[in-house]
Amino acid sequence: MIDNISWITAYPEILLLVMACVIALVDLGVKSPLRGVTHGLTMLTLGVVAVMQGYYASTGETHLGWGGMVISDPMGNWLKCFAAIAMMVTLVYGRAYAGARDMLRGGEMFTLSLFALLGMFIMISGHHFLIIYLGLELFSLSSYALVALRRDDERATEAAMKYFVLGALASGFLLYGLSMVYGATGSLNLAEVAQAIAGGADTLKGSNQVLVLGLVFVVAGLAFKLGAVPFHMWVPDVYHGAPTAITLMIGGAPKLAAFAMTIRLLTEGLQGMAVDWQQMLAVLAVLSLLVGNLAAVAQTNLKRMLAFSTIAQMGFMLLGLLAGVVQGDSGNMANAYGSAMFYIVTYVLTTLATFGVILLLSRNGFESENISDLAGLNQRSPLYAGVMALCMFSLAGVPPVVGFYAKLSVLQALLASSDAFYIGLAVYAVMMSLVGAFYYLRVVKVMYFDAPTQTAAITAGGDARFVLTVNGALVLLLGVMPGGLMTLCAQAVSSMFP
Repeated sequence: MIDNISWITAYPEILLLVMACVIALVDLGVKSPLRGVTHGLTMLTLGVVAVMQGYYASTGETHLGWGGMVISDPMGNWLKCFAAIAMMVTLVYGRAYAGARDMLRGGEMFTLSLFALLGMFIMISGHHFLIIYLGLELFSLSSYALVALRRDDERATEAAMKYFVLGALASGFLLYGLSMVYGATGSLNLAEVAQAIAGGADTLKGSNQVLVLGLVFVVAGLAFKLGAVPFHMWVPDVYHGAPTAITLMIGGAPKLAAFAMTIRLLTEGLQGMAVDWQQMLAVLAVLSLLVGNLAAVAQTNLKRMLAFSTIAQMGFMLLGLLAGVVQGDSGNMANAYGSAMFYIVTYVLTTLATFGVILLLSRNGFESENISDLAGLNQRSPLYAGVMALCMFSLAGVPPVVGFYAKLSVLQALLASSDAFYIGLAVYAVMMSLVGAFYYLRVVKVMYFDAPTQTAAITAGGDARFVLTVNGALVLLLGVMPGGLMTLCAQAVSSMFP
């Protein structure tokens, strides 16, 4: 049954869809090399959508629409608000970069980014297996095209092919797993799936073995989207091969959608199987922290280093999802899942600033993507060096920047479980963070103590410099005063578990 609530829950998505089509048509008449009109309309659309989602989130209300297939709740609305803002920031940083590399000959970059964001929104709002999967496919297809947008670049084309093949494999895993969960529970709706699992053998339509096997495939599909080991093989190649502006599109806002999809499927739909999927996530987290940090140490390319860093960071975030249910006690869910949400939001904020510096240092014919390219950056631009240093400290978990409190909140959630296994995981995570600190601090050393290798002037637009300054300031300010964002995340997650 479609009522007024159903339309209200879908207004931001409808606006995105309509404007993406309008912008595609308007762009046909735009002749400017930097697509000024197209860019302006895209930024206006993203701004309006972000305000709408922020308003929805601030009301604190939860609504189910479209026959229970779509949910509008504070957690989802905040994540969609942050995703829209992240896409705006990405386009500000990447516009000049894309224009210098003939990626703006048409308006595809702007329209595809809107469709990708629409897919993320649907992933975040989905309360039904088919809706979540449709959102995932819309985002994925847009992403494959974005990676290949630089048509004359062999590396980008190769990265797009790898991303497409492995992405299709992961989608197949997820779809196969969801179909088995449907076969075992008899429903595609998350709430009904949770009720069927909670009722045990009396309410299940199929065997418990089929349900567990389906869960294995679901977790594998989610792990691919998060970039967790051993489903990480696409991350370094795509990060390295894609144009840097597109790398940021893939490494920024989509992490929020992947987190929301994980929360929806595992904690809302499959909460009754927490013991099973927490064991899988523990293995993924341990391996991601180990492989991500050790592989990053050996990298000389900055984008590949950040790719392996992402793998390790996602492993740390997964630790927060582990501590929600301990020995059948779900009392720690709001704390644990809230810390994981805080971690993913602050990670995306830091990633935006990190890649923003790389994008603004790049120029026509030169990709500022090797660590050695940052040598002596402090002498050339104290602003860029300062922002990059803050980001490296944040990713390493050095106080007082926001990454320290993100890691601390996850570790506190693990310790609050009072379980020896989780305490051991916390100790392991700290040890892996010390390994990670080496390659993050190496970048700071290169910027401040090595002799400059680049002498060309840094020519970035005023809007990009302003956004980068605000972005870097937030990384520091949210570290000095993390309470507001931490409370927001905790309250948003708490609304899911009344």
